[in-house]
Amino acid sequence: MTYVPTILFIRGRRLFFYANERDEPPHIHARKGDTECKYWPRISDFDIAEAYVYNLSPADRRAIR
Repeated sequence: MTYVPTILFIRGRRLFFYANERDEPPHIHARKGDTECKYWPRISDFDIAEAYVYNLSPADRRAIR
Protein backbone atom coordinates (compact mmCIF):
# COMPACT_ATOMS: atom_id res chain seq x y z
CA MET A 1 0.00 0.00 0.00
CA THR A 2 1.30 3.45 -0.95
CA TYR A 3 1.32 6.17 1.69
CA VAL A 4 -0.69 9.20 0.56
CA PRO A 5 -0.23 12.35 2.68
CA THR A 6 -3.51 13.78 4.01
CA ILE A 7 -3.67 17.56 4.03
CA LEU A 8 -7.02 18.10 5.73
CA PHE A 9 -10.29 16.46 6.74
CA ILE A 10 -13.28 18.74 6.25
CA ARG A 11 -16.98 17.85 6.30
CA GLY A 12 -16.10 14.18 5.99
CA ARG A 13 -13.91 14.74 2.95
CA ARG A 14 -10.26 13.76 2.89
CA LEU A 15 -8.02 16.15 0.98
CA PHE A 16 -4.73 14.60 -0.09
CA PHE A 17 -2.01 14.57 -2.72
CA TYR A 18 0.36 12.08 -4.29
CA ALA A 19 4.04 13.00 -4.13
CA ASN A 20 4.75 11.64 -7.62
CA GLU A 21 1.93 11.27 -10.11
CA ARG A 22 3.65 11.00 -13.48
CA ASP A 23 3.90 14.22 -15.46
CA GLU A 24 0.93 15.99 -13.90
CA PRO A 25 1.37 19.38 -12.25
CA PRO A 26 0.88 19.55 -8.46
CA HIS A 27 -2.76 18.99 -7.53
CA ILE A 28 -5.09 18.12 -4.66
CA HIS A 29 -7.60 15.25 -4.50
CA ALA A 30 -10.75 15.27 -2.33
CA ARG A 31 -12.57 12.02 -1.58
CA LYS A 32 -15.60 10.99 0.46
CA GLY A 33 -17.31 7.63 -0.02
CA ASP A 34 -17.72 7.02 -3.76
CA THR A 35 -17.14 10.66 -4.74
CA GLU A 36 -13.84 12.17 -5.81
CA CYS A 37 -12.47 15.29 -7.44
CA LYS A 38 -9.12 16.77 -8.34
CA TYR A 39 -8.05 20.42 -8.49
CA TRP A 40 -4.94 22.13 -9.80
CA PRO A 41 -3.81 25.18 -7.80
CA ARG A 42 -3.31 28.27 -9.96
CA ILE A 43 -0.73 30.10 -7.91
CA SER A 44 -0.46 33.06 -10.28
CA ASP A 45 -4.04 34.23 -9.59
CA PHE A 46 -4.72 32.54 -6.21
CA ASP A 47 -7.38 30.25 -7.67
CA ILE A 48 -7.91 26.57 -8.45
CA ALA A 49 -8.93 24.79 -11.65
CA GLU A 50 -11.17 21.73 -11.58
CA ALA A 51 -9.36 18.84 -13.27
CA TYR A 52 -11.61 15.85 -12.55
CA VAL A 53 -14.97 15.19 -10.88
CA TYR A 54 -16.69 11.88 -10.19
CA ASN A 55 -20.18 11.44 -8.74
CA LEU A 56 -20.52 14.93 -7.22
CA SER A 57 -23.57 17.18 -7.33
CA PRO A 58 -23.13 20.84 -8.34
CA ALA A 59 -23.70 21.82 -4.68
CA ASP A 60 -20.92 19.47 -3.52
CA ARG A 61 -18.60 20.82 -6.20
CA ARG A 62 -19.19 24.38 -4.98
CA ALA A 63 -18.70 23.36 -1.34
CA ILE A 64 -15.38 21.67 -2.04
CA ARG A 65 -14.12 24.53 -4.14
